[in-house]
Amino acid sequence: MATSARLLLPLLLLGQPWAGAGAPGEAVVCAGNACYTAHWGKLSAAEAQSHCSKNGGNLATVKSEEEAWHIQRALAQLLELEEALEARMGKFWIGLQREKGKCLDSSLPLKGFSWVGGGEDTLYTNWNREVRSSCISRRCVSLLLYLSLPSHASHLPKWSEGPCGSPNSPGSNIEGFVCKFSFKGMCQPLALGGPGRVEYRTPFQATSSSLDTVPFASVANVACGDGDEGREHYFLCKEKASDVFDWGSSGPLCVSPKYGCSFNNGGCQQDCFEGGDGSFRCGCRPGFRLLDDLVTCASRNPCSSSPCKGAATCVLGPHRKNYTCLCPQGYQLDSSQQDCVDVDECQDSPCPQECVNTPGGFHCECWVGYEPRGPGEEACQDVDECAPGHSPCAQGCTNTDGSFYCSCKKGYVLAKEDGTQCLDVDECEGPEHGLCEGLCLNTQGSFRCSCLPGWELGPDGVSCTTGSTSLAPQTGPPQGEDMGDREGNLVYSSTISRPTRDSEGTSKEASTMKTPSLPSEAPTTLTVPDMLAHSGPPGEWMEPSTHHPKATTDGGENMDEDSMSKQSDNGTDGQKLLLFYILGTVVAILLLLALALGLLVYRKRKAKREEEKEKKPQNTADSYSWAPERAENRALENQYSCVHLSACCRTSWSF
Repeated sequence: MATSARLLLPLLLLGQPWAGAGAPGEAVVCAGNACYTAHWGKLSAAEAQSHCSKNGGNLATVKSEEEAWHIQRALAQLLELEEALEARMGKFWIGLQREKGKCLDSSLPLKGFSWVGGGEDTLYTNWNREVRSSCISRRCVSLLLYLSLPSHASHLPKWSEGPCGSPNSPGSNIEGFVCKFSFKGMCQPLALGGPGRVEYRTPFQATSSSLDTVPFASVANVACGDGDEGREHYFLCKEKASDVFDWGSSGPLCVSPKYGCSFNNGGCQQDCFEGGDGSFRCGCRPGFRLLDDLVTCASRNPCSSSPCKGAATCVLGPHRKNYTCLCPQGYQLDSSQQDCVDVDECQDSPCPQECVNTPGGFHCECWVGYEPRGPGEEACQDVDECAPGHSPCAQGCTNTDGSFYCSCKKGYVLAKEDGTQCLDVDECEGPEHGLCEGLCLNTQGSFRCSCLPGWELGPDGVSCTTGSTSLAPQTGPPQGEDMGDREGNLVYSSTISRPTRDSEGTSKEASTMKTPSLPSEAPTTLTVPDMLAHSGPPGEWMEPSTHHPKATTDGGENMDEDSMSKQSDNGTDGQKLLLFYILGTVVAILLLLALALGLLVYRKRKAKREEEKEKKPQNTADSYSWAPERAENRALENQYSCVHLSACCRTSWSF
């Protein structure tokens, strides 16, 4: 039934004189500065967009609820052209699509979709259900509605997304599409003062007899009279002035003395006045004036029609004949002189430091490291980051203009992470290690020198001399000294000296080899290993000294030069003695190797001689052995004599 209705309706319309191309199978609604057309057709989204673009439009946008109602009206008109439609769901393409490879963005109202005709994302949405998260194919949106009029008119169409279809497979339940055409302006519909008919033909090839507004460049065909003898008139919607569009006609059309003002109010917008001879004219109410078309009335106050938009206000000009739009402070008129745009006050640099533009104004801010001088003041002052209780530095803090920097005490260095923390310097691993002749003990921010058992730290806190011994190592710092942090590293120096005697009997100091340092987590109180114990009498143990070396005194005075010179000499002698020990050890090892090699050669030669001896040929007598002496005695004691020589031989010899 629906198919036969679609075929019959175009034939009936083509029989009418006002029917034109595009009339059958489509509906038109114009509002504002746009027109919406609804079409039947099982097409893919791409084919529908091509149909719209051929006439200068695109698949329709639905950016607001008002626009959704305009499209709903167009769809309702389209459904009115059909009869006995089934109560089922149908889909109509609109211009909301998501390209292949662009995935779902649930944080946006449009979910990653965009309008075919361009434009920013809008907040208005009317999704039917959750959008499918798919990136592997192109997705398009259609309006979902019942094809029966009662249910369709009760609500706005829902949005349904799915595949965009193809020429051979447009998509599931696709019944048609909706196009949108935008214009620079609109004309008011023509008014008829008598019997007649008006047919509008739009630039997008649609025809209609009932439009709320008629798009610019449309043609109106007016047929006056009740029958075929009526007169025909043609008019064009033109731009008469800026934002003023008119047909160029004056007075009501198709007026007839027979009807006067009784037919359609004579075509007048407000008042209709009849003359005595059957003629009539249009008039306006107080406060309004008749326009040039002699039909339409306009307020004598130009601002009554609200020509200014947005934040602009309308101000009457002289004699109330014109108006001017004014903008509030912080705004200025745009190119149309009817709307306002924000002024960027920050271009004039009104702030001493940072300027932030806001709609209709601005405010000043301070750079990082600065703060306002007082509430509501724009001037900025430096922030003292090093103020007591607010310093971010672990030790020293120096404030600068708009910033700061940290420093560390002697014996510490800045950490590389943020430049505010200080790390202890291990002096026992650095150049200071050479100052100690014996053991080097690292402490927080400094280090100490000590000596092996049997030695004692000298008065200079660096050198080691022979001294009294103790049964146990020292368990605390020397009396009167502050140990500070009780953690440190113990390093055995390569310049530990032991007394020796030269040819003249004078005492000298010999150096020992350096041993590895203990881990940094080792406690300050350490027990010296047995292998480093003093070689003196049994039971004696030297207490390591932990006096702190002082390169300079508290007053900044230099170390005693004699003490430093003595240390240098002792270090040279120790190095010579260390070289002597190394050479002696090497010679001893070589001698041991030579001895082992000689012993090996001797053993090999001996084994070779034994082997040669075993390989020599044996004599005939080697297989014989002398009979035991006891056997010979028995033979002599035998009371019988040998009768045969062979028997005697068997008795006396054994093989």
